[in-house]
Amino acid sequence: MSADKDRPDRLSVVVFSGAFDKVHYALAMAAAAVASNTPATLFFTMGAARALLAEDAAGPGWRVLHPTEDGAAPLAADAALTAKGLGGFEELLSACVALGATVMVCEMGLRALGLDLAQLRADVPVTPGGLVSFLADASCHGAMVFV
Repeated sequence: MSADKDRPDRLSVVVFSGAFDKVHYALAMAAAAVASNTPATLFFTMGAARALLAEDAAGPGWRVLHPTEDGAAPLAADAALTAKGLGGFEELLSACVALGATVMVCEMGLRALGLDLAQLRADVPVTPGGLVSFLADASCHGAMVFV
């Protein structure tokens, strides 16, 4: 069997955690997938949906995510990553969008947080939906990851 037949044909990521480092890593996984010609879908729900909030006068919407496991605030954690030459939040999200990853947001998750679609970023094409939409998008030959 060839290596391509052993690889998943799609990556479907449920981005549930509201912690900056976990959302950042979900973006890194999706960016790597689409960069290597594997379609990817990011399904933002619950606390992770805050990662898609629009920027305001105080800064990027994702700054309200929870701190990392070691306690770093999102903006400080992002600055530390970029200082090490690693992809920052905006770079990874932009790469996902530019390379064609699907970005979905769970309408139930938004409702649970008291948010609506109008509060999300305008520069990221977000597909609203629910679990049925996410599962319909997934592939029986793909990989599903919960972050």
